[in-house]
Amino acid sequence: MNTLPKPAMRPARPEFSSGPCAKRPGWNPETLANAVLGRSHRSKLGKARLKEAIDRTRAVLQVPDDFLIGIVPGSDTGAVEMAMWSMLGPKPVQLLAFESFGKDWVTDVTKQLKIEAEVLSAPYGRLPDLAKVRRDADLVFTWNGTTSGVRVPNADFIAADREGIVICDATSAAFAQALDWAKLDVVTFSWQKALGGEGAHGVLILGPRAVERLESYTPAWPMPKLFRMTKGGKVNLEIFEGSTINTPSMLCVEDAVDALKWAEAIGGLAEMRRRADANLAILADWVAKTPWVEFLPEDPATRSNTSVCLKVVDPRIAGLSDDAQADFAKKLASLLEKEGVALDIGGYRDAPPGLRIWCGATVETSDVDALTPWLDWAFASVAAELLAA
Repeated sequence: MNTLPKPAMRPARPEFSSGPCAKRPGWNPETLANAVLGRSHRSKLGKARLKEAIDRTRAVLQVPDDFLIGIVPGSDTGAVEMAMWSMLGPKPVQLLAFESFGKDWVTDVTKQLKIEAEVLSAPYGRLPDLAKVRRDADLVFTWNGTTSGVRVPNADFIAADREGIVICDATSAAFAQALDWAKLDVVTFSWQKALGGEGAHGVLILGPRAVERLESYTPAWPMPKLFRMTKGGKVNLEIFEGSTINTPSMLCVEDAVDALKWAEAIGGLAEMRRRADANLAILADWVAKTPWVEFLPEDPATRSNTSVCLKVVDPRIAGLSDDAQADFAKKLASLLEKEGVALDIGGYRDAPPGLRIWCGATVETSDVDALTPWLDWAFASVAAELLAA
């Protein structure tokens, strides 16, 4: 029986989901009052609002002036697949696979596009051998593994004089980690992550080398309308000025604009990164003094400051079968949700059993701090129930 009393403090906002993530502090539905509704997204007002989302993204994320920014369908997945279907083929391809979405890109490239790519893989908790990344090959990789809590510490493994293009899935890294724009040719993310926006829309950012590839290479396979970025052999610049390929939700656009205004108001990218780092630091301090839990990433330099993944290392639990460990983790997450102190923090379905706590900038550090004693309480409760069975 658990004799540990329930903590006195509770997180003011229990939303720790890794996507869609917590709304920005102070958000309420009235922030969407000026959304362009009942109007065409191609109207002057609709296009202006889409352009505002693009311009504010450039300012907050510090995107170089010679990069193009477009709003595309299909969330981050759609943005990554647009890039791969449109650009891969003329050069050798390498993929980094160290979590579930990186593995999805491997399936897309090798099974659907049928390109004989080299896959540099690693188990959950580790990075592949980055020294094997070639300068003469195209590269597809996730900067931050949302489902593993592992990130690349920097882009030093990418050659400055590379011949191939680099496609970077940055969906849980953008607005929280230092993206090296000089090393990246395609960057993608979705509003539902670090901005706390709504789903369904992706952001696709193209550097000059990506544009050159689009205008010099035509894929051998059919291209769906949603993936077509060129017209008459040139990049269709209208896509990157607010004329989306298909109809976007203007409510979602308004929500993204609101989040970007908030980001700018609090101090921009530097403050968003600081907030995420502060949230991770709270958990790191707690993990350091808590014997039953550890980070899933083995190397501190590769720990995500957004999608923080934890594993239970208590010998009583770690010695159970895989199914029993998974059941224990589910009970932990369910109990915390039942108490209303942490929602949706179970590990990703394909990841090792554990917890995943979103620590991006829209989460208040005080809420992360208030959560940690509840994690201890929940562990003691579920462990006591297991031992009593």
